[in-house]
Amino acid sequence: MRGILLKGYGGFYYVHTEDQLWECSLRGRFRLKSQEFLAGDRVWISPGLGKTATIEKVEPRKNSLTRPPIANVDQALIVFALVSPEPDYNLLDRLLLQIELENIQPVLVLTKTDSWQATEAEEKHWQAYREMGYSLIKVSNKTGEGIAEVGKCLEGKTSVMAGPSGVGKSSLLNSLSPGLERKTSEVGKKLKRGRHTTRHVELMPCAGGFVADTPGFSNLNIPPLRREELAGYFQDFQRFLGKCRFNSCLHDREPDCMIKEAVTDGKIIGSRYRHYLSFLQEIMENERKY
Repeated sequence: MRGILLKGYGGFYYVHTEDQLWECSLRGRFRLKSQEFLAGDRVWISPGLGKTATIEKVEPRKNSLTRPPIANVDQALIVFALVSPEPDYNLLDRLLLQIELENIQPVLVLTKTDSWQATEAEEKHWQAYREMGYSLIKVSNKTGEGIAEVGKCLEGKTSVMAGPSGVGKSSLLNSLSPGLERKTSEVGKKLKRGRHTTRHVELMPCAGGFVADTPGFSNLNIPPLRREELAGYFQDFQRFLGKCRFNSCLHDREPDCMIKEAVTDGKIIGSRYRHYLSFLQEIMENERKY
């Protein structure tokens, strides 16, 4: 029987198969190998007595993260509030970089539309992210705007959430799956010893998919990356790359740089370019350390 591992703690693992939750132990060969199991692993189990089972096989992972520790992630929902707190665009671009480095699809979810009085500059800023190719969904947990669209996005997928505190991530989950706490109470009771340790990740059934109940990407440092690779992860830079005077252009102090020209012409958002420069400086400082 095939299922998805929701969480493991203290030598026991909890696997979801359709609508059934199983408390699983490991087959002896896994214990001997000291294999690490992650939330999101696809496993095959043999049912035992009651709701107990044994993990017989683990399928190969398509990807895995270390922060949060989770496997087989399909997408990351980057959740930001449009107001209260005001969006931190540097954090947004940092999260996008981290997620795309892992080859995970990002989805931008903007909450609190019911309290947002959009300025022309703000509308233009968010529209620019759409033009970069990012999926962007505006939602209100109060009016229900955009909730169905996010739910459709989650269906059949394993997702992690990222974003600052206070933006309404918990309210969004409750709006997506009314009674979510009731549906996952069985998992919560079984895993109460590990619920408050950040070393563990728990997946929750939500809107026909599974969502990690962690803050998402907790390490806000730039991952290992060469300075010349950074620009390739800025989607709005793509059409200008390779057109600078120097092939080795870092788009910083070099003359005849098409990226800087695009910023001057308003084709690249100025804040995005400033974030690029700050990330570049961070990467160069890390290179000097090692």
